[in-house]
Amino acid sequence: MHTEGDYLHLNGIQHLRFCERQCALIYVEQLWSENFFTASGRAQHEKVHGGGGESRKAVRTERNLKIASRLLGVTGCTDAVEFYSDGKIIPVEYKHGEPKEDTCDEVQLCAQAICLEEMLHCKIDEGALFYFKIRKRVSVSITDELRSETVSLANRFHQLVEKGETPAAEYRRKCESCSFIDECFPDSAGRNKSVDSYIKRRMQMDIIGEGDEV
Repeated sequence: MHTEGDYLHLNGIQHLRFCERQCALIYVEQLWSENFFTASGRAQHEKVHGGGGESRKAVRTERNLKIASRLLGVTGCTDAVEFYSDGKIIPVEYKHGEPKEDTCDEVQLCAQAICLEEMLHCKIDEGALFYFKIRKRVSVSITDELRSETVSLANRFHQLVEKGETPAAEYRRKCESCSFIDECFPDSAGRNKSVDSYIKRRMQMDIIGEGDEV
């Protein structure tokens, strides 16, 4: 169990699941970089958070609730939480893009569920992810396996921040959508990838970009 003074931001669990280096750049080096995807996502979240609570038939929806967990050692805010008349509680997280191949979004949602369980002394078996790109809501089962992965990531998150070291860059396809790509230099990492070749490629991209603008 963690004390309140040790709490980290809940979203860091998702960042760590996506990329350990990205997580360190944000929470160890205190950097933040924005691109089209993060800016669009932030605007959509602000719209969701600003909607206020509402009641429809058997469900009450509350937005932007402050949550925390001693087990995970994290704190944050929800996008939305649905409270049903039969006692069921469903956290809902809104995402800019579309469903991912990994569990980045699921572990963030699970962390929210664990926070709500501690605070409300309840059991949450289900959450939901709404993806703006496909305009679809996806139901997520809060399974034992997902809980275990979320707790493990939370522990790794605390260890990463306490150690205070940023892992080396390792280029993957998903790097192209990351807002930290220019600060991270993932193109220069890995076998047969030198800094010189990376600089040459970036210069060529800049030249092509300038030509396109003309």
